[in-house]
Amino acid sequence: MPDHPFSDPNPPTDPETRLKRLIFRAWRRGFKEADLIMGRFAEARLHDLNTAEINEFENLLDAPDTEVYGWINGTITTPPNFEGPVLDALKAFRFSGMAAQGDGPKR
Repeated sequence: MPDHPFSDPNPPTDPETRLKRLIFRAWRRGFKEADLIMGRFAEARLHDLNTAEINEFENLLDAPDTEVYGWINGTITTPPNFEGPVLDALKAFRFSGMAAQGDGPKR
């Protein structure tokens, strides 16, 4: 079991269930702006990531909302242990064109 208190205490054994849980967590962070960015990114890109990148995304989900949001929009310096290709992809991700889908997960 991971040491982080927000990590999934019952990690799934199959990859598809893991991705579904990560998408769920991405949409329900508790900070609407982070939900919109992370949730839309997860739905659009998570299935294209390799295992290391999925682990990196999960690590970002374990970080506090306001910090991740600050790292993405550049108002807070990212600690070295959170830097990586997934955070770079989140920073470059253009979710504004997806506004027509609403402010929650796809149904």
